[in-house]
Amino acid sequence: MSDPITKTVPGLAPEVPLSLPTPIRQSLPNGLQVNLVRRPGVPLAEIRLSIPAAHADLAAADLLASALFSGTENASMTEIAQRLQTVGGALGAGSDPDRIAVSGNSLATGLPELLGILGELLTAADYPDGPLEVERSRMIDSLSVAEQQPDFLVSRALDARLWGDHPYGHQQPGADEVAAVTRQAVQALHASRIHPAGARLVIVGDIDPDAAWAAVEKYLSAWNGAGEPRTMESLPDLRPGPIVLVDRPDSVQSALRVAYPAIDRSHPDNAAQHLANLIYGGYFTSRLVMNLRESKGYGYSPRSHVDHNPAGSFQLTAVDVATEVTAPALAELYAELRGMADNPPSQDELDLARRYALGSIKLATATQSGVANYISALAAAGLPLSWLAEHSERLRSVTPEDIKRVAGERMSPERAVTVILGDGAEIRDSLAEVGAIEAR
Repeated sequence: MSDPITKTVPGLAPEVPLSLPTPIRQSLPNGLQVNLVRRPGVPLAEIRLSIPAAHADLAAADLLASALFSGTENASMTEIAQRLQTVGGALGAGSDPDRIAVSGNSLATGLPELLGILGELLTAADYPDGPLEVERSRMIDSLSVAEQQPDFLVSRALDARLWGDHPYGHQQPGADEVAAVTRQAVQALHASRIHPAGARLVIVGDIDPDAAWAAVEKYLSAWNGAGEPRTMESLPDLRPGPIVLVDRPDSVQSALRVAYPAIDRSHPDNAAQHLANLIYGGYFTSRLVMNLRESKGYGYSPRSHVDHNPAGSFQLTAVDVATEVTAPALAELYAELRGMADNPPSQDELDLARRYALGSIKLATATQSGVANYISALAAAGLPLSWLAEHSERLRSVTPEDIKRVAGERMSPERAVTVILGDGAEIRDSLAEVGAIEAR
């Protein structure tokens, strides 16, 4: 037998500085704010349009977004699709309590046509009966299925418990709500809310910014609408309390959700919060994954993330476990939360999370799509793309002591809202040993 070949694993390559483009900011007289970014590499262009929609009827907004491309006064849905196809283009839309968003892409040479189609949809979408009914039926079918799924049910219960009467407390319409939306309601919502005041357009790609701006002026200057956008009020103070148990008889799994307030991106401690979340449960080698998945085998994919929204930020932990280990899984989750302050990370543990965070930012900004997404998300918080470079520098300076301090101030079960969906008869007594229970 030959001798084994041994080699020294090479060290990590020197870190490459984050390179970000500088957006060109313009505004149309109608109020539309535009960010243009030349990002050569592949001959494509990405667009992101965000339209304020605070306090819009949720079901009508979802149906509007789904049916936005179903036809205009002058073009059918098929004709719109054919025009997109000629420039290698695609458009999609969605809505949430804050906004109606349109995203799309095309060949870079097709950007004027893509903007022309977008302009027609914004000014002349007609929502014809036939295609609208198809979209309504599809949404009803999808929601009818979702309303039987644990993740949907526990998310709905968590939103209601967290935010009450605030619009964030009801983020998913029911199938019955969508069924009640009329064509006239969708058209009225378009007329009242789809206008450029407060809207933001991002264009990123292998473009000439001057030519792109000329196309924006040509195709979007005629977009108008009356009224100022409504702003979303801040989230109410979160009220910790008993564990909320949502009974789902005969469920073989329990869905555990634990949420607590987080700080926004502009806060000086945001970088420490970012890394604390990663170490706790934000990536595969996190403490939560190592404990609940690798050591205990309680759940396949425990995870934690910080959700930044225009009205406020919060941190959410989610894990689905077998019914019989619901209480011990929750106890371990609480222990890991407390452990972030009681047992702060070593320098090696922190450095590993830091490399992951910095690498994730570089990967996300390596593509035209990623840059467009970041510009759009940061603009919603009133931040420029250059904030990413500043955030990266702050990530480099976070110490284990910073993690201990931020975790001690913010990451604890006592500050959290816990909602569990599962078989109440099987898990109620054991959960009562972890904390007080409120049944729903």
